[in-house]
Amino acid sequence: MIESFRLNRVQYIPKALEPGVLYVAAEFDIAAHLCACGCGTKVTTPLGPTEWQVNDTGHGPTVVPSIGNWQLPCRSHYVITGGKTLWAGQWSEAQIKAGRSAEQRRRAIHYAARAHDRKWWVRLGKWLRGIFR
Repeated sequence: MIESFRLNRVQYIPKALEPGVLYVAAEFDIAAHLCACGCGTKVTTPLGPTEWQVNDTGHGPTVVPSIGNWQLPCRSHYVITGGKTLWAGQWSEAQIKAGRSAEQRRRAIHYAARAHDRKWWVRLGKWLRGIFR
């Protein structure tokens, strides 16, 4: 089992990953690491406002939300916080389905708000409010 992670910012995710290293390619909004359970599987997480986020703390990387490897044979579920692996409980199929539905709803809300913000009258209103503040 991998009990701690260090952050390695890279331009490209390397083909061979080291255990205990969280690789982040910010230009491509992706992170990768070997599964914390020790099975050796490469875990990739897309980064962005509707996906995972990586923060570099003074003690090591923090990844939110949790990493649930439901598609892997190990089905591991953990959080990386302050460079440490914190194990989360296994989820049932119903919990996995509910979690995926919640992710889809968050994405839909996020992108609908962005589409609204791109409308010319919304941008004009924001610009005018900025001038008169």
